Amino acid sequence: MLYATTSPAEKRRLFRERLATGELLRFPGAFNPLTARLIERKGFDGVYISGAVLSADLGLPDIGLTTLSEVAGRSKQIARMTELPAIVDADTGFGEPMNVARTIQELEDAGLAGTHIEDQVNPKRCGHLDGKQVVDEQTALKRIRAAVDARRDPNFLIMARTDIRAVDGLDAAIDRAKALVDAGADAIFPEAMRDLNEFEAVRRAVDVPILANMTEFGKSELFTTEQLASVGVNIVIWPVSLLRMAVGAAERALDTLNEVGTLSSQLGEMQHRADLYDLIDYEGYNHFDNSVYTFRIEK
Repeated sequence: MLYATTSPAEKRRLFRERLATGELLRFPGAFNPLTARLIERKGFDGVYISGAVLSADLGLPDIGLTTLSEVAGRSKQIARMTELPAIVDADTGFGEPMNVARTIQELEDAGLAGTHIEDQVNPKRCGHLDGKQVVDEQTALKRIRAAVDARRDPNFLIMARTDIRAVDGLDAAIDRAKALVDAGADAIFPEAMRDLNEFEAVRRAVDVPILANMTEFGKSELFTTEQLASVGVNIVIWPVSLLRMAVGAAERALDTLNEVGTLSSQLGEMQHRADLYDLIDYEGYNHFDNSVYTFRIEK
């Protein structure tokens, strides 16, 4: 009932233990607290919270318009609803190194298990769009050093994302990944890799976990979990997939209403009320109410 029983510190500790095994951990993207609970119910390893999804949820493009308070607040709502660790996209850290430091502590307080900070110029662009720009190496390293210095829980994962592959090529991405690890990054997110060989090249170059972004309609092929595990990837995210599926279904439902005037034909596509009540533990709340309000005064 209500929120997760596992504390944020314990989620982080368990997550770091799993990550240290070298296995591939699967983190679908949750677009709200309910989908985070569904991700847990379906047996995944963690929850990813996408900056693109948080922006879209506000009706905004993913170009750095969200604020730290918006991201931390929504992330807290999502992270507290599941026993799984949650990682959030913190874009460029919301400013200069001191802003990055504050970002880390706000996200720790929000109950996240980790975050990633990228090396794009602020305001950023979606990682799979053309025309991206990245900051110079020293600026990128300052962001990561600030993040590492600011965290209070050593198990809070500081991941460095680099977008330089699309700007200066794979060799530049590998060089930057190495420098980011030297600056203290616990993991590397090499964005917009073109093929498995590129992921494998990054894997060989660094001795920390690496993440693969399997976003649809982007620069990377949509590799299977088996393929990614075979080249040593440690975390895979599907950041926007559930939102795309949900909005696609909503659009089809609205078209059906316009055309037919009823959704009777779509009942088989809907989550049943009983399944929703089970997912949100409706019965647990009923038991709580009964235990509080149903009592007798002993004479």
